[in-house]
Order: sequence, then C-alpha cells, then structure tokens
Amino acid sequence: MNTEETNVDLQETKDAEPKDAADPPQVAADADATEADVSEADLDQEDQEKQPMTGGDRDQEAQSAGGDAAAAEKNGSVKLKIPEEEEEEEEVKFTGLSKEELLRVAGTPGWVRTRWALLVVFWLGWLGMLAGAVLIILQAPRCRDLPTTNWWNNGPLYQIGNIQAFTDARNLKGLEQKIDRLSQLKVKGLVVGPIHVAPSDEAMSLRFEEISPEAGNLEQFKGFVQAAHKKGISVVLDLTPNYQGSSGPWFSNISVTNVAERLKSALVFWLNEGVDGIQLSGVERVSTVVPSLWADIRAIVQNETDDRPNKRVLIGITDRSSADDVSSLLSSTGVDLLISRVLRPTDADAAERAQSIQRLYSSHNQTKLAWSLGGRAEGHLASLVGPAMVKLHQLLLLTLPGTPVFNYGDEIGLMDEDNKFPKMLWDSDEELNGTLQEERAERLSCRSFFHSLSELRGKERSLLFGDFVLLSNSSSSLAYLRIWDQSKRYLAAFNWAEEVTVLQLSDTALPRQATVVLSTNSSVLPVDSSVDLTNLQLGPGQAALLMFAYTG
Repeated sequence: MNTEETNVDLQETKDAEPKDAADPPQVAADADATEADVSEADLDQEDQEKQPMTGGDRDQEAQSAGGDAAAAEKNGSVKLKIPEEEEEEEEVKFTGLSKEELLRVAGTPGWVRTRWALLVVFWLGWLGMLAGAVLIILQAPRCRDLPTTNWWNNGPLYQIGNIQAFTDARNLKGLEQKIDRLSQLKVKGLVVGPIHVAPSDEAMSLRFEEISPEAGNLEQFKGFVQAAHKKGISVVLDLTPNYQGSSGPWFSNISVTNVAERLKSALVFWLNEGVDGIQLSGVERVSTVVPSLWADIRAIVQNETDDRPNKRVLIGITDRSSADDVSSLLSSTGVDLLISRVLRPTDADAAERAQSIQRLYSSHNQTKLAWSLGGRAEGHLASLVGPAMVKLHQLLLLTLPGTPVFNYGDEIGLMDEDNKFPKMLWDSDEELNGTLQEERAERLSCRSFFHSLSELRGKERSLLFGDFVLLSNSSSSLAYLRIWDQSKRYLAAFNWAEEVTVLQLSDTALPRQATVVLSTNSSVLPVDSSVDLTNLQLGPGQAALLMFAYTG
C-alpha cells in the first residue's frame, strides 16, 4: 500500500469516528482482541515449533485460548500470557577443572611427580612382559635348522639296467609309458642304462653319444626324460664304458686315459640333453690312474653353470664291501654317492653289518651314503636274500640314514632266472589259476609294503634326514632309532633268525610303549597296535617299524 492510500484510510477513519462515538469501548476491545489473537497465534506457532505436544494437549490449549479470548471480549480487555520456554537446553554441569586450571595444575610439582610415577609404572610393566616373553622363548625347546639336502636324498633311486627286460616294448618308448607306475612308488630318480654303443672289450669301437639300436633312439630318450621330469622324477644315465665286457669297466690300464678323455665330451652332450646325473662303475680305478682327468669329469658333472643351474649327481659303483674301504673311497673320489657291497648278507653277519653302518654314519654326512642290495652284477634282492625276507630288507634300506637304491623289480620280489636281467612282471586283468593268483597276491602285497614305506620316508623328517641311534645289535637282530628334533620318532627292529627273538630295549630316549606303523607279519604285530619296548617279540625273519611321539 502506498502513502496516499494510507492517508486516505486514516482520513476515512477520522471522519467515521464521530458517527461511532457512542461505542468507543467496543472498538478498543475489538482492536485489542485482534492484536491479542495475532500475538496468541504467533506464540502458538512458536510453541509448536519449540516444544512437542500431544494431540490432547493441543486441544486443551485451544479450548483455554478460546475461553480466555471470550472472557477478554466480555470484559473489554485482553490479557496476554507469554509462556515460558519449558524445554530449555539441558543445563551442562561441569564439576572438573577448566582449561586454565588444568594448565596451572599441570605445572605443579605434585602433578609432575605423579606423571613420572605413572610413566615408570608403565615402562616397568612393559619391560616385565618383555622379560617374561624372552624367558618363555629361552625355556622352550629349540627347533633345529633343516639340513641342506639334494634331490637324490629325498627318495629312493630305481635302477633299470636293461631296457629290453623292463618293458614289453623293449625300448625307451616303453620305458616312457611306465613313468606313471614308477611315480606311484614315490621314487625320486631313475638310473637308466648303460644304453650307449659299446662292443664288448673293444675300446676303439666305443661310442658314448650314440644309443644302442636295441634300446631305442635319441628322440625316444628325450621323450622319456621329459615325461619323467613332469612327474618330478630325475634321470641318471649310466655311462660305464665297457659295461658288456670282461676286461673291466674301463678296459685296460692303457686305455683308461683315452676313454676318460672321450668321456668328458660325452658328459657335456648328455647333460645338455637333460639328464640329472651320471653313474660310473670302477671309479677307484679311473680316479687313481688318471686323477687329473677324473677331476675334470667331476667338475663337468658336479659344477653348476648358468646353463645347468640345478645340481647333478655323480654316482660311483665299487665292489668293495669293507666299511673302511668304502669310507676311504668316498673321501678320495669325491663322488656324491657310492654304491658298495657293505650290506651284502653273504659278506657279513648282522652284527658286522650294523657296525659298518655305524662306522660310515659316524665318518660321513648321511647325504653321501647310499645303501643297496643287488644291481647289474649282483642281481635282484629276492634272489640274494630269499623271497620271504624281501620286505624285511625293504624296511632296512628305506629306514637307514642315506639314499636307498633298488634294482627294478625289487619292489615286487622279482627273482633272477637264467641271468641277472629277468623279465619284469606287470599285473594285468587276465584270469589266473590258483598258484598264479597266489603269486600275484604276494607281488601286490610286497609292492604295497614298498609303497607305504617309500611314501612315509618322504613325509617324515626323522626318516628323511633324522639322526641314527643304534639301540641293539647282535648276530641275528638289530634295532635302531631315527630321530629329528621334535618330530615323531621311529624305531626299526629286525630279526634275521629262524626262531623268535625278544628285544629288551631301554634308553633315555625311549618310552615304555610304541605304536606299530608297519610290520612284515601283521598277524603277529598288527598295525596301530601298542607294544612294550622292554619286551618286544619278533618272529622268525620278522621286522617292524614302530613310532612314538616326542615328549620333550
């Protein structure tokens, strides 16, 4: 509204006043009521925004407001009551010290002493906990560091000296087809050959780098090596020069120099084809006659290069059976493993055999020890010890500290026939008569025993690289412990006698009871049964592997 309109309204009001002079109180009351209504409405809206109320409260307040307004109209005046804010912010009660007071108190000597006392208590508590933790660590049994081992220490080696006898295909392709079966035995390496061309006793006709046509060809050899590596099995090639002759593995002394020199280039050739090691017979002869060439041979095989970063094994074979001779050759030749006749049962009784084992174990790291019964010259395990004692000797070889070496077929008790290379027997689904069924059942039982031992050896640290502790040794029985740190302990017990033997074993490392893990006669010593070590009974030709836990 502009100013002129306001003035007109005011003038009209003044002009109208005389006419309504008779009712001035009523006009004043109406004006006051209007102002009161507006004020009350504003207050009501403000109250609604400031404080919650229920529907009943609002109705009651409206009725009260209406009653008051009516009374005001009746009396000619309006009484306004402005409600106090009922819901003020809650009063904050502070009973502590203000910031200024805290600053003043913090600087007082009493507060400083208190603060330092609290700091001392904290650090003393922390140091006490640290000292307790250190004490616990020092009192706890210490774990030994795992020894450094090579791939050839982690499982048995399996020798296949005659490819034609091992597979029906009679060549390296047939050998490749048997890799899956060999992998099931948990072997870590296959020692193959010799397969090179070497006419008997003819040094000049020797051709190291050429595969004999009866064994196959180079492409078949490469396929076999690749298949083995895919299964985690290493391949060792036997390169003994005169392996078919009678004048010795290195021909005559006159030819040793020439043959050893030619061998050097052959080693490089076969290592480049992927082989993981070399085996040689008669190592004492070549190492003695031509020591400088022997040093070259060792360097080619054993030294790691950028092209061949993985370790290669150099295995020597000797016909020595004395522990002292074998120990001396291990040191002088520098081979990684030396296969000997130390364990041949015809060369020593059980007591002498155990003493030889102890002597070699005491003189050399067990990663250098190899244990074997049989081979190209000796034949198969079953023919040497008898079919009934095959499992006993399997247990012996697979629990001694070192690398066990088996001839093909030793896992099933294969017997020699008219030569040292009998045809390998592979199980089939063909129907067999009663006798043949019994023979097959025995082969399967023997193979299962071998598999269980080989698998256990690869899993248990005490059997893999544990300490060797001789417990009992006699002309007919033997017992020893394999122990590693806080791992489970294993006790191997053997009875070569034809009658029952009772072993009364007692040692600070032994408990009273142990559990049977494997037994060559499960009807007498069932697996998982508990036995008394102070009165351990073994039947004729029986052996058992027992286990007990580390107790601190």
